[in-house]
Amino acid sequence: MGTDEDGWGADRPRPGPGSPILEALLENARSRQHLGRRLDGAGERLGTDFLGDLVRHGPVLESLRREPLDRREIEERLDVSRATSHRLTQWLDDQGLVEKVEGRFQLTGRGEAVADEVLRFEANVGTVHRLGPLLDAICEDHQEFVVEPFVDATVTVAAPDAPYRPVERFVALVDDSGTFRGFNTTHMAPLVLGAFHQRLFDGTDSEVIYLPSIVEKLFETYPERAAEAVERGHLTLRTRDDLPYGLALFDDRVGIGGYDERTGQMQVFVDTDSPIAREWAERVYASVRADSEPIDADRFESLGG
Repeated sequence: MGTDEDGWGADRPRPGPGSPILEALLENARSRQHLGRRLDGAGERLGTDFLGDLVRHGPVLESLRREPLDRREIEERLDVSRATSHRLTQWLDDQGLVEKVEGRFQLTGRGEAVADEVLRFEANVGTVHRLGPLLDAICEDHQEFVVEPFVDATVTVAAPDAPYRPVERFVALVDDSGTFRGFNTTHMAPLVLGAFHQRLFDGTDSEVIYLPSIVEKLFETYPERAAEAVERGHLTLRTRDDLPYGLALFDDRVGIGGYDERTGQMQVFVDTDSPIAREWAERVYASVRADSEPIDADRFESLGG
């Protein structure tokens, strides 16, 4: 699926505005690919040595972000020597990031902003590392994926001795939820998992967006049960010719699945109860749904056979 310069599908309607926090995250994600050129144009590139120094001073910046500290408290908080604490605070003072007031070091306004950015950098890099299997699986479309809301997400990865671990996590969340909405490039769970599909047909109010071929396969495997669920209004099926990855919205959590392109097997499932992640997922789902088509009654009858 092609994406425009803002990261949204070129053939996809843009959703309405979200909360200020989400809008800021999305704008940051959209501008990342252009940020290097903007910095070059402004002549604002910082040396890698200076950036490395900022990261190395992250622990003392974080400590001072909480409260002003004297030298002895810095030594105890960071478990460093007097010489090291002197070196740390001297460098921060030289950069205009700290000032000494009544014997205590406190961050300047500039220092507070830098401390926040260093902590954000650490959190985002750590999140990217944890989400690596997912990002590898959805790399062609990850301009639409916002990392920050998933900082404390549960990441479930398939292993040689536990290949169905991500699917099991997904099914457990479906079992705990009264409603379910999502889209996927393949079946939400392998068709052989009858218990899951029984839940989908009878136990959970569901709306699923699939590729047309996946809907056909679903009705081939469960012709009567699928048709009955649709006729009762318990299951709503829609189709779209192209989908970016797997997205699931439960009552209290949202999740994203990454799949092996060759086998179609879920390789990783990431889920969270973060409110911002929820808002992001609702926004993405709404935009995909708006570009999907419902399957009419005649189509259900032909698929049900």
